[in-house]
Formats: sequence, C-alpha cells, structure tokens
Amino acid sequence: MFETPGNEALTAILAACPLRAQVTDNATYCGQWRDNEPNHDAAWFHLISSGECWVEMKSLPQRLHLRAGDFVIFPQGSAHTLCGKAGARSDDFTTMICGELHFVPRGRNPLREGLPEIFVVREAEGGAAFQRLGELLCQECHRKEAGSQAVLDKLAEALFAMALRQFLLSGADRRGLLAALADPRLAKALAAMHARPGHDWTVAELAGIAAMSRTAFAEHFAQIVGESPIHHLTRWRMLQAQLLLADPRRSVVAVAQELGYQTEAAFRRRYKEIVGHGPGL
Repeated sequence: MFETPGNEALTAILAACPLRAQVTDNATYCGQWRDNEPNHDAAWFHLISSGECWVEMKSLPQRLHLRAGDFVIFPQGSAHTLCGKAGARSDDFTTMICGELHFVPRGRNPLREGLPEIFVVREAEGGAAFQRLGELLCQECHRKEAGSQAVLDKLAEALFAMALRQFLLSGADRRGLLAALADPRLAKALAAMHARPGHDWTVAELAGIAAMSRTAFAEHFAQIVGESPIHHLTRWRMLQAQLLLADPRRSVVAVAQELGYQTEAAFRRRYKEIVGHGPGL
C-alpha cells in the first residue's frame, strides 16, 4: 500500500512539512460551561477523553457535537467556542486533551493550505489503531513520570498523522496539494517531482508521467493545485532548501546545486522571492 503514487507524494509532503505538536492542557469541565478559543498562529486540536461537548464557529451552519474519543482539529488556528449541553447538572463532566500544532515551515505551507478550517475524526471511524493511540494519549496525561511532556507531544503528532490519513480517505473537502493526491494522474507527477526536486523538470516531461497532453496537464494541474507545475516545483525546492539549510554543515552553494540551480546567485534570488528572505538568515 505504501508504493502508490498518492502515498509516496503524501509521505514526501509530511517529510517536507514537519510539524511539532504541543499538548497544553488536560481540561475538565462540569455543569454548564463555555470556553472561547481565539484565532491563533498555530493549529488547535482537542481530543475528547470523556463526556461530550459542542463546537461553535462562525463558518459552521450549526453546532458540531463531539463525543468521547472524537478528535477535532482547526488547521488554520480559527477562533471557536467549546461548550457543554444546556441544562447540564453540576455532576456532568467533560474532559479533553488540548494542544497546538506548529507547522514547519511557517508562512505558506502546502500541507496546511490543503486542509479545511475544521475537520473531525470520529472514534468509530478512526479504526482500532487510532482508538488505541487516543487511549495512550489519555493515559499518559495522568502520569507524572519523567519525560511525560515529550511523550505526550510525540503521541499527539502521531495522532494527527493518523487523523490526516483518515481525512484523506474520507473524501472530505480538501484543497490544493492534498486535493491533487486524490487524482491518480496528478499524484504520479507529484510523486516524481517530489522525489527528484533537483531534476530539470519540464511540463512536457511531467505530462508524460501523468499520461496527459502538455496543455491538458498544465491546465488540470493549475485548476486543482492552484498554481502552475513549475511554480509548484519552485516552491517545493524552497521547502527542501529550508530543511537542508537547517543543517549547519550544508553550505548555500551545495544546497543550490543539489536542487538543480546552476548558480548560487540564481538560487538566492528564487529563495528570497519564495521564502521572503535570503538563505541563511
């Protein structure tokens, strides 16, 4: 299952756009309650560990009901309100694990851009592994052992990766690069492009991999991904460049050559154009 073009492309996206999860709260609510979360630079997530609650957002036509085991993510860090049921008694409890997802690199991130304002993975839909991982996260929250925060954060990262996979399998609304993964022809071209970012790709060559005419491929790619194949390749190269340059042993010249640029000056111009500042800053 890991050899299909869609899976290869998704693996490359996750590798090029790593994220850092941070569990920030193991919250307990009782009776009638409301908790307002503001807009945030990072993504929000909540795992309902017991009880139930509702989500209110401006973009939601009606309140969203969550039960124990459900995992809700707000990829764009959108403001929202969590609340209990009306008329709840003082002994009606809801507990949840809350946290943040920090996408790397910051700014324009193809993974984050492809996700909606909110998505939910229900416990019943996530499968046995998803359920077990959620249980492990809840159990770890009650431990006070050395390194517990690090374990919690890694478990949350894994839970998000599984939630993302379930989101893609569900056929839910997706945009940009994630939408292209559902197209077998585009997925083949993306997998090739992502695997060899330093290759001197042409639209005609990528179209051949997708088994499409050059014109049809270019138009279809732009329609689904939201940018031309060559512009996407350039942005992908700059994502790789940011990861490579994080290693102090790699020079700008070496990274430029690895990513297919003939001169350091050309690489520096393109890097500043896409990232917003020069390499090494």
